[in-house]
Amino acid sequence: MAAECPWRVGVGYDVHRLVAGRRLVLGGVEIPHPRGLLGHSDADVVLHAIIDAVMGAAGLPDIGELFPDTDASWKDADSRDLLSAVMKRVQAAGFEPVNVDCVVHAEEPRLSPHKRRMADVIAERMGLTSDRVSVKATSHEKLGAIGAGEGIACTAVVLVQRV
Repeated sequence: MAAECPWRVGVGYDVHRLVAGRRLVLGGVEIPHPRGLLGHSDADVVLHAIIDAVMGAAGLPDIGELFPDTDASWKDADSRDLLSAVMKRVQAAGFEPVNVDCVVHAEEPRLSPHKRRMADVIAERMGLTSDRVSVKATSHEKLGAIGAGEGIACTAVVLVQRV
């Protein structure tokens, strides 16, 4: 029987529609924009994708199971707090994050001025140094719903190690 591998990888994905009357929060950072993401919590697709990725790597339930949109206690929840709660579960399961890599899919707004702050927030909440968090952004070149500016999505990959 082979020894258990000390490393695991998880992948997360989230997408939300842009609507008027909501704040735009990505990676725990409020970004000036006339529309925000529609969701039960603050709809932070970056942190939601990271939560699913780190939970998946640790073999734990997904974000919808932990924080269901049918539970009023999560209404307008700050996703930074959700990530902190998830990290306690990941650590209790015997894992710690090694690095995070994510790609934000958005036609607008331009995210270059905000990526470093997002990485810093993510690193702080996950107990990492900022050099272990990569936040990238890409447009969809006007293709599909994201390309039409109807929403924003994020794909995240997290590597964890057993401690």
